[in-house]
Amino acid sequence: MFSFISYIYNTAFLEPLLNGLVFLVGHVPLHDMGLAIIILTLVVRLIIFPFNHKSVIAQRKIKHLAPEIEDIKSKHKNDPREKAKKTMELYKKHGINPMSGFLTLLIQIPIILALYKVFLGGMDFDTSKLYSFIAVPEQISTMFLGLIDVTKSSYVMAFLAAFSQFFQMRLAIPPLSNTKKPAGQESFKDNLAKSMSIQMRYVMPFFIFFIALKLSSAIAIYWTTMNVFAIVHEIVVKRKADKLLKENA
Repeated sequence: MFSFISYIYNTAFLEPLLNGLVFLVGHVPLHDMGLAIIILTLVVRLIIFPFNHKSVIAQRKIKHLAPEIEDIKSKHKNDPREKAKKTMELYKKHGINPMSGFLTLLIQIPIILALYKVFLGGMDFDTSKLYSFIAVPEQISTMFLGLIDVTKSSYVMAFLAAFSQFFQMRLAIPPLSNTKKPAGQESFKDNLAKSMSIQMRYVMPFFIFFIALKLSSAIAIYWTTMNVFAIVHEIVVKRKADKLLKENA
């Protein structure tokens, strides 16, 4: 069973991404591996864009429905079953699939793992996994834009990865509610949600920074590119959503 899963993983994810990186390194200006990593990351993000887009739209709708959701929670605070029922009815009314984010994550996990393994290898391409029509370029520049060695860690790239992660989380995660409940009335769920929000906003970027310092800059370039793509996507969706709300007001 494990060998079958490994075969599917290598055939469907690892090998195509590795061959794509080798191909791009051979065709980008100056055979810059950093540029090849950026392009490959963007190509992958475009391929899975439809899934991401559905998730972002769903999250944006949920943000706009926050007052109604809070109202349902308040009215049915002592009846979890009715609260869940009314919330799902609200989601259905506005065409929201609360599982879209989870499904998107499931789709991305094998891709992220494969990309991570590909970039972690640096210039040590596994030729046994290359297609017959893909050849390793004779010249490969590991100096991204002539400044940063992608095979080594970099404080600059680690900072960019962490900063872009912070900004992306700030856009994606709903702001914490300013409404304070009386002492003793905050549920475990409320405290957990608040704690998770704070950790995702502030702890996660620090975690990314220190991890990026332990790994090659190739990983940081990939992570930064992925975050920048997500940030632009979030901003565009937000502007369109705000425009529609104004037109319907």
